[in-house]
Amino acid sequence: MRRLAWLFRFVSVVLAGALLITAVVVAAGPRLWGVVNAHEEVPVVLPAFQPLSQRTLVYDVYGNVIAVFEREKTEPIKLTQVPEDVIAAILAVEDHEFFVHNGVNVRSFARALLSNFSSDSPRQGASTITQQVAKNEFLAGLPRDGRYKGLQAHYALMLEKQMTKQEILERYLNTVFFGNNAYGLQAAAEVYFGKNVEDLVMVEGAFLAGLVRSPSGYNPITNPEPSRARFRQIARRLADVGLIEVDAAQTLGDEYVLPERVRTTATLDTTPTYFTEAIREYLLARSNLLGDTEQERANLLFRGGLRIHTTFDPFLQATAEAARNTLPETVQGFDAAMVTLDTATGAIRAMVGGRGFRRGESEINMALVPRQTGSSIKFFILAAALQAGAQPTDILDGARPCTLPIPDDPNALPFEINEGAAGFVGPLNQLTWLSINCAYSRLAQIVGLNRVVDTTYRMARSAYLYQGQLATERTPVQPFASYATGANEMSPLDMASGMQTLANQGLHQEPYYVERIERADGTVLHIHQSVGVQVLDPGVALTAIDVLKGVLTRGTARRALASFPRPAAGKTGTQEDNTNSWFVGGTPQLTTAVWVGDPTGYTPMVDVPEFVADGVRKVQGGTYPAEIWGAFMEPALASQPIADWPAPPPSGRRAVRLYLPGNECLAALVSGTLPPLPGVATTTTSTTAPPPPSTDATGAIIPVEPTATTEAPKTVLRGVPSGTTIAPDVLDPRAPLPSTELTTFVYNCDRVPPNVVIQQK
Repeated sequence: MRRLAWLFRFVSVVLAGALLITAVVVAAGPRLWGVVNAHEEVPVVLPAFQPLSQRTLVYDVYGNVIAVFEREKTEPIKLTQVPEDVIAAILAVEDHEFFVHNGVNVRSFARALLSNFSSDSPRQGASTITQQVAKNEFLAGLPRDGRYKGLQAHYALMLEKQMTKQEILERYLNTVFFGNNAYGLQAAAEVYFGKNVEDLVMVEGAFLAGLVRSPSGYNPITNPEPSRARFRQIARRLADVGLIEVDAAQTLGDEYVLPERVRTTATLDTTPTYFTEAIREYLLARSNLLGDTEQERANLLFRGGLRIHTTFDPFLQATAEAARNTLPETVQGFDAAMVTLDTATGAIRAMVGGRGFRRGESEINMALVPRQTGSSIKFFILAAALQAGAQPTDILDGARPCTLPIPDDPNALPFEINEGAAGFVGPLNQLTWLSINCAYSRLAQIVGLNRVVDTTYRMARSAYLYQGQLATERTPVQPFASYATGANEMSPLDMASGMQTLANQGLHQEPYYVERIERADGTVLHIHQSVGVQVLDPGVALTAIDVLKGVLTRGTARRALASFPRPAAGKTGTQEDNTNSWFVGGTPQLTTAVWVGDPTGYTPMVDVPEFVADGVRKVQGGTYPAEIWGAFMEPALASQPIADWPAPPPSGRRAVRLYLPGNECLAALVSGTLPPLPGVATTTTSTTAPPPPSTDATGAIIPVEPTATTEAPKTVLRGVPSGTTIAPDVLDPRAPLPSTELTTFVYNCDRVPPNVVIQQK
């Protein structure tokens, strides 16, 4: 019986295999025929290898060279210089059967080929070292269509007939990219270990081989956790091929000390800056302008002799750096960063990542580092509310303290605000000028937190921030109840990108670095072209701009910017404990975001001796950030005509009361008189906005003392259904907000005003 059962299983496997092979042949036949006939479209004899490198030049808007990207300037190594155990480790990771196959690993190639036949945009790898050399030398720039793998294999087979294994491996080790501008094994040995290739040990060679798949993703300096995970895989691989003991692999993967800094870098003829380093990283890791894979992009950037014309304006950069230097130096190392965009196009004109880029000392570009935003993020809420139908004169409760629910978890402790500017019940525009936290935290939930997040992504979209981004790359923007007070982290580039949408009348242009790229032969590889995305209705954006103009003239930025000589709009922001301070603002020509804080942590900027000596006890958005913004924007725009936006469209309706269902309840007057609004001296039942409260010299609300009167008769109100909050899945930007006529009484559901009786149906 066992023999019969075995025979039955054997026959079943054979039949299943035959059916599978038949299906594969039928499905892949047309494409296989194209691959088989690919020899008719390529030379019979391989062309000579291209020179190892041609330097790439990077230009500013005036044609000045600002960066040179090229290979490490070291003597090419001979294969005999590389220790044998280092070669063994590299082959174990990249191509264990290199000295056995004839250029193509049939099993891996078949798997990749069949995978690629299923798509017109293949991504399956499994290339041998010979195939990688063939791809980098002969296939750069070709479309990665169904025949790409076939061409790669074809060239690899031809290459092995014309060169020895040692020659192929030597070429590979001299050209492969390891990240941090280390092109070739000698450069990688210097950059990561500060030694020559002859001095590498086996484990170091294995580590370097592990970088090849994704040099930026596994970069131990900027991405230590993915780099550690990758090295654990490498350690297990070394054990699999017998280079180390199995028991030692776990210890090696966990305890091996990864490189923590760049020891040496490729030589440039120019001084690196935050901008040039940002564009290098962008071209290698955040765009496909130079190819589909990082190896292709690096090969073209560092060896391709490109001419890259950027958006960088040296005059604006120098002006921005001078403005940044108005921040006093401190022992604690507080710093400032800023990004300036062309309002109409999104071109990145200037980028200050800190006090100055210094290789190996000050490389962190704070212009691209997300930080908590304080109230500066409120302009996204304002835009979302206006797009949903709100008007600047609509009334909102901003009285402090306030207690708000956590929408995602009704059982959680509510979100409470007890600090910040004193609040009041008043018009949206006044609450914006004074940056009232209770008002905007309530407004975010009235609009719908998920809808606010969606608006934020659409207004600020860039290569650094977009919906669907991997959480390992960037912490997503969350619908926190504390969204309005800055719980999410955004970079100066993110904030400038969002404000650009408003300043450009709702048309978002993604920030970009590159205007044009030319190949070494003068042909054009890329020209920037973008029509933009109309994220907000033009009238909505103009209304938001009109409101945000008041921040400079009568709001939280008035001390620094009330005399700014041009029409401008913006928003201040100060994170809790004064750990981050912001000003984000724009004109029709330029949009700029400024951040001030501690680059190394969230350190309170209170009673800092150097700041106190400058007259600033607490650093807030209206102090140094607004001052730096003005110190930059005024001279930056001096040569341009004064421009203003068109007037916003009229509202078309009377003011209404915006309210948060479940937190605020509605009632209609039955008898008596309506209670006074908190913080407002007079009671109104008309449809006009109540007058703004009085403020002292610091902008704080002066509380209204109640007038001593005899006890008034009770007021009787009838409860009115208040509806429900905006559902989390409602992302329609025009879905209406919960609102009611001003004649309706709105009160905190948990606190019925004194001397008031609510009749429920």
